Amino acid sequence: MGAVTAEIQISATPQEVWDVALNPARLGDWVTIHRKLNESDDGPPRLGFKMVQTMELRGAPLKVSWELVTCDKPELAKWEGRGPAGSRAETSYRLEANNDGTLFHYSNEFVPPMGVIGRVAQRAIAGDLPESEALASLRQLQQLFT
Repeated sequence: MGAVTAEIQISATPQEVWDVALNPARLGDWVTIHRKLNESDDGPPRLGFKMVQTMELRGAPLKVSWELVTCDKPELAKWEGRGPAGSRAETSYRLEANNDGTLFHYSNEFVPPMGVIGRVAQRAIAGDLPESEALASLRQLQQLFT
């Protein structure tokens, strides 16, 4: 699929955005494909923090186990995920303070199983859905602070 990148301006401090975006209990408030938080570590997000999330893509449930592999509060968070059939994902949030609040930089790369065949199938199934869902999610996050 390649990387999906998006950014949005949010009228809140990086710390305020961080507190929402990295709170597993708040995923349903802004991530459009989120369906269920299956489990998560207790306490605040930190290096090695783990959670399991069920998402939905084109009507199909997708359960992903995430680990926070970079945690530079409140500026940078990187998650590595493992999904069904050996699929993998990497997601990062970079929060940049500016005069108007926070510029939220989002990136995600999904690596489907089965190499080239899996990538071709992923494009056929998902199309431009990952990009549109990323933007929709960021808009919902933005709305939480208006």
